[in-house]
Amino acid sequence: MSDLFFGLVSIVVGVAASYGVFWLLNFLLSLLPERLYRKANWLAFLLPAALLVIIVLVAPLVQTVIWSFKSDNAKEWVGTQNYVEIFTDEVKPDKVEAKKEEGAVFFADNRILDGRFMNILLNNFLWVLVVPAATVVVGTATATLSNQVGPTRERVFKSLIFMPMAISFVAASTIWAYFYSYVPPGRPEVGLLNALFKLLGGEAQPWLTLDKGRLNSFLLMIVIIWLQGGYAMVVISAAIKNVPTETLEAAQLDGANSWQVFFRVILPQVWGTVMSVFVTILIMVMKIFDIVLAMTRGNFTTSVLAFEWYKEFFENSNLGPASAVVTILVVLIAPLMWLQIRTVRQQEALR
Repeated sequence: MSDLFFGLVSIVVGVAASYGVFWLLNFLLSLLPERLYRKANWLAFLLPAALLVIIVLVAPLVQTVIWSFKSDNAKEWVGTQNYVEIFTDEVKPDKVEAKKEEGAVFFADNRILDGRFMNILLNNFLWVLVVPAATVVVGTATATLSNQVGPTRERVFKSLIFMPMAISFVAASTIWAYFYSYVPPGRPEVGLLNALFKLLGGEAQPWLTLDKGRLNSFLLMIVIIWLQGGYAMVVISAAIKNVPTETLEAAQLDGANSWQVFFRVILPQVWGTVMSVFVTILIMVMKIFDIVLAMTRGNFTTSVLAFEWYKEFFENSNLGPASAVVTILVVLIAPLMWLQIRTVRQQEALR
């Protein structure tokens, strides 16, 4: 109860403080001569937002980049050592020849490519490759189908599909962890997936530990597709409903079937919205952390960049290496941010 009260008080105080800041700045600017006030009144709205962005985003980003070139306690400069240690692994002198025979990639006399970090990057790549595309496909399919079942059933179906959006990532991970749950033979089965698997004649499997072919990572991806499918459906459904009916009728008069109408008439007109949803989910997936932490803690070859930062910063208290991991993540996300801005501008230009 006290947490709820504290949350409500924080919201009220935050809104009141924001209003007070804007009112005070506007009042101070209104004391200026009329001519200057008309030219400078926009500062009352821009300055607080700009100051907040600098304090909350820009300053921590700059500090993180600086720390990435410092030691574990962020007190001594170590140059690019943190980045070298992230991407490579030191080999003991007596193991060098054996590693060369194994075909290891050497970057120096005693440093080889770190296979573990390459696995982490591969996991991030797989998340980026699979989740946004699958989520957009699911969202587009459900949006298209639900738009054709009538108003009442449409509301019911969309509410059910959108419902997971109200669940936090950790809560969703708990639900799916029970779904994938494995118990030793001889004990009552609690995992729904294993129960179904056994019903079909198979044997129960510890699904979240099966890293062959990255199966466990793909099982984790299903969780976020389930969570974000509703978001993709709602946004894409709104875009589909805004497609001019004249274009649909013209296509039907020309003899186009339902598939042709969708792929050649509807999809091109909502492509900007589809890309916007795709890039939004893509950026979110690059920062994925909660699901990995709650379901596997990065074990069994499921770790990703954000989880590595968590381990280095909170568990190992290595400020330098943790900052280096974050900097790598920022470098990977920056082009995606540019792509999102470009997509939004293209949508505005079409309007």
